[in-house]
Amino acid sequence: MTLRPALLLLVASLLGGCVTTGDVDPMRTAKGRDEARDAYVRLGIGYMQKGQTERAKRPLRSALELDPSNADAHAALALVFQVEMESKLADEHFRKALSQRPQDARLLNNYGTFLYEQKRYDEALTSYQQASEDPLYSERSRVFENIGMTFLALGQREEAKKYFERSLRLNSQQPRVLLEMAMLFYDAREYVPARDYYESFSTLAEQNARSLLLGARLAEVFEDRDTAASLGLQLRRLYPASQEYQQYVSGQQ
Repeated sequence: MTLRPALLLLVASLLGGCVTTGDVDPMRTAKGRDEARDAYVRLGIGYMQKGQTERAKRPLRSALELDPSNADAHAALALVFQVEMESKLADEHFRKALSQRPQDARLLNNYGTFLYEQKRYDEALTSYQQASEDPLYSERSRVFENIGMTFLALGQREEAKKYFERSLRLNSQQPRVLLEMAMLFYDAREYVPARDYYESFSTLAEQNARSLLLGARLAEVFEDRDTAASLGLQLRRLYPASQEYQQYVSGQQ
């Protein structure tokens, strides 16, 4: 996010109430405090999106001094601490944000992602499923994708497939979901749908080690030896130290 000069001017004008409008100190009015709080939150988010998490903390802390229960400030601080791998503090601020907006799908999805990173899969699933209950959430397809990934982590492949399918109904151009579906069908020896999902993935994203190995294996299944060899060569050239390349070599012996 590019920080607008007007935002910086607003923050500067409200830093301590040193600028007044007439005889009224804007920091002594509810509207003035709200404007200052929101400006601080935007400033903190601006720093955070530039990768400057240390600088983000000061304006976010200032926002909470003006409004200790502000959900946006707590949510932004949660993301800051998540990036800094301060899991206890991130969890604390996510919970404070959700205590103010318990049905906020964006907050629930972000908290679910934090819990997934912590390998707290059951809790992540609960948070994601709560987020998915909002049919108007603009990133609902991502929530279903996240639910599918969590079910995969829990070893529940059929449930994962079900949610991946729901995700693709909302947005058919999701490379990670398409690749995971291709993998699931390949593992189930359903090679035609596996190939279809793989080809859809290939039109949307660059190849990675997993996709190159899968593509080579599918090409072998359909006796397309030239494609299998080409993908195998790419795997050796781009990912020679990968586990996928070792699996490919083992399969050729």
